[in-house]
Amino acid sequence: MHELGIIVHIAKTLDQVAAENELKKIGSVTLDIGEVSGIVPEYLTECWEFYRKKNPLIAECEMKIESLPAVTICEDCQKTYETVTYGRQCPHCGSYETYLVTGNECSIKEIEAC
Repeated sequence: MHELGIIVHIAKTLDQVAAENELKKIGSVTLDIGEVSGIVPEYLTECWEFYRKKNPLIAECEMKIESLPAVTICEDCQKTYETVTYGRQCPHCGSYETYLVTGNECSIKEIEAC
């Protein structure tokens, strides 16, 4: 389960931000998670609930998750399309010369201090 490793990394980042800004407590953290990132939001939430109790800075911190859609672009026709719906083959021209533009991210979007 790589979700626990992600939570540990997020917690360390929050510790750094808190130290840099002299924060004693963080109220919430909002994450952007790409729909093809391989991260299971339910597992991430379970890991957060477990791990946050071990750190007074985030013990009462709410984690919010925002899903980012996966978008692919075709190198042949330069059109974008929904990755999950169409996969690797471009629905516009049939090409397989495509690559993912967005949807694989996992990043901290916002931190709310108390």
